[in-house]
Amino acid sequence: QVQLAESGGGLVQPGGSLRLSCAASGSIFSMDTMGWYRQAPGKQRELVASVTNGGRINYANSVLGRFTISRDNAKNMVYLQMNSLKPEDTAVYYCNFVIKSSLLSAYVGYWGQGTQVTVST
Repeated sequence: QVQLAESGGGLVQPGGSLRLSCAASGSIFSMDTMGWYRQAPGKQRELVASVTNGGRINYANSVLGRFTISRDNAKNMVYLQMNSLKPEDTAVYYCNFVIKSSLLSAYVGYWGQGTQVTVST
């Protein structure tokens, strides 16, 4: 069993910054892609940023140049540094890890519980 724990959300004014963290624990043999998604009220969940085990990074166009994703494999963690935040960045942010729990198991995607980010005056 694998658990993901997110932290770092909150209320921030437009133009401000937040750093989200997500840690994985449990039965982890290897990890592939780590990513951050977000879901605003009334909208579908969308990819914000992802980073593969090989270091390839992908960003949504809406956050390019403002957000930075990074991972620490030794700590089983992924981070999302969010700068120049805008009201339209308001959403629940979810981390997603693609993890193999044992040598013979398949890679499975796991989700965190979500953390609220609100950008408002």
